[in-house]
Amino acid sequence: MRSNRVLLSGGTGLIGTAFTQFQQEARHTVLKLVRSAPGKGAGQAAREGEISWRPDRPDQPLAAASDLALLEGFDAAVHLAGANLSSHRWTAHYKKTILESRTDSSKALVNIFSQLKNPPRTLVCASATGIYGDRGDEILTEVSAPGRGFLPEVCEAWESAPDAAKALGMRVVHLRFGVVLSSKGGALQKLLPVFKAALGGRLGDGRQWMSWVTLADVVRTIDFALNHDNAVGAFNTTTPNPITNIEFTQALAKAVHRPAPWIVPAFALQILFGQMAQDTLLASSRVLPARLENLGFRFDDPLLAPALARLL
Repeated sequence: MRSNRVLLSGGTGLIGTAFTQFQQEARHTVLKLVRSAPGKGAGQAAREGEISWRPDRPDQPLAAASDLALLEGFDAAVHLAGANLSSHRWTAHYKKTILESRTDSSKALVNIFSQLKNPPRTLVCASATGIYGDRGDEILTEVSAPGRGFLPEVCEAWESAPDAAKALGMRVVHLRFGVVLSSKGGALQKLLPVFKAALGGRLGDGRQWMSWVTLADVVRTIDFALNHDNAVGAFNTTTPNPITNIEFTQALAKAVHRPAPWIVPAFALQILFGQMAQDTLLASSRVLPARLENLGFRFDDPLLAPALARLL
């Protein structure tokens, strides 16, 4: 059975915007849960196709209790809400924001579902390959144990919170996204001007593994998870061909026809970005999508060079 009516949180981000467009092109209905504007009442923050909610208020998540009836009868829900990892330096306060924006919003969503007579039958949630931590050359699949440190702990809590929806009879899927490549946003969009100016270069020693996936394949994976009833639990959402930072640097330089001779020392990244540099830019994550492939999913962009050529 196709999921033709989908409830979406985090719909204004890169992935949410692309997923909404994908669904609308298929003439499916997408209703977005959007954060209430501060100081405004119910309905004032929302436009057509949107309902205001308070993801930081798990106990009272809807801005207007009367909106509950509008959420009845949806086939599925896609939960992408969460604070951006790279928009702020990781102070103690922002690390708390990163964690709570994921766990509180998940609890708020489950609270909404628990009040519905006909909750969605499927909940697909964002997660991240950050759950594995910095693992060097180790090949990581869904059976690999979580790593240690801030990001693995966040990801474990992020996946645990929406699992409460299982008690409502819902099928819950966690998509562990790798680095999402798109010319419309994210890491690639930020790197393009640097590489086009011939200022690109490897990060640290460049041997750290980068598990990546194109935005188009992310959207296809979400749709796949929504519409395959045997998809349950965690799925690595990365191509079968992770690459090292050196390989990525060389491929992107070739794609924009510019040299990339520079080296950004690890200590410089740590000075500039603090813990975020060590946990993201310098961490090594060699992740494979074992469970997706076992279910028959095939990536449209499995190799980096052709993917960059298409994106650029």
